[in-house]
Amino acid sequence: MNAKILIVDDEPSNLEIIREHFAESGYELALCTAGETAWEELAAPGTCFNLIILDRMMPGLDGISLLKRIKADPRLAPLPVIMQSAASSPEQLREGLQAGAYCYLTKPYERDSLLSTVRAALNDAATKTDLQHRLREQGNALQLMQQAQFELRTVEEAGRLAAFLAQLFPRPDSTVLGLAELLINGVEHGSLGISYAEKTELKRRDCWQDEVHRRSLLPENLDKRVRVALCREADRLTVRISDEGPGFDWKKYLDFDPERAFDPNGRGIALARLTSFDSLAYEGSGNIVVATVLEQKIPE
Repeated sequence: MNAKILIVDDEPSNLEIIREHFAESGYELALCTAGETAWEELAAPGTCFNLIILDRMMPGLDGISLLKRIKADPRLAPLPVIMQSAASSPEQLREGLQAGAYCYLTKPYERDSLLSTVRAALNDAATKTDLQHRLREQGNALQLMQQAQFELRTVEEAGRLAAFLAQLFPRPDSTVLGLAELLINGVEHGSLGISYAEKTELKRRDCWQDEVHRRSLLPENLDKRVRVALCREADRLTVRISDEGPGFDWKKYLDFDPERAFDPNGRGIALARLTSFDSLAYEGSGNIVVATVLEQKIPE
């Protein structure tokens, strides 16, 4: 993937190591040694980056402060930011994730870890961009819908349905990401049986999509479906998603967990709960999830 990456670190020796890690990767790099310089680079008209690698501990404008500026700017907020730091206490990791970091890399780290994390972040960002484009292609007639039921089998169908349903919501740009996360979870974990650990390894090896496609064609998975029920009531809009899998330990995924800060996956449910819906609740073993938006946020 051809991408432009901004790397921010106050230590020139660290920048040189990262530059060597990216040798022959095909990525275009821009290097900054200070937070303020990086902010000026990002804010400059016409500047376009695909990803940022950001050191946490820097004099002046530190990494957390710069990250918060980036996420507060609508133009820059979609950029995935990989934070690198020797500061790796649970509190520090949680602070970075809540500020909007895609994940953490703890110094020192291996070249393969860096490149696999970058690939995962760029792939996830491309998926989000595609969902936003699909969303803008949909019409507004869905506002008249009161109840509906759907079935889907593949990750591709999950993306299309998420863009379709998001039109019902007052904040479709954020809701489409949460819906896609829940629907894709139903396919990959429920129907295809891909565990969290397996997905982490597949993402690191950049072969998650290939494995999803392979499993979707297995005879035992051809008839499995994720079922979606939509209901608009007087005071709320509810989407109920169920799959045929055994469920999972959903409780630990409702919030950002520092133990998963270094993984290329595992933040989607927490983000959906915090940014896409008014409430998100799992039932039973975790193979049913109910996402709700309250009536006062639904436009007339």
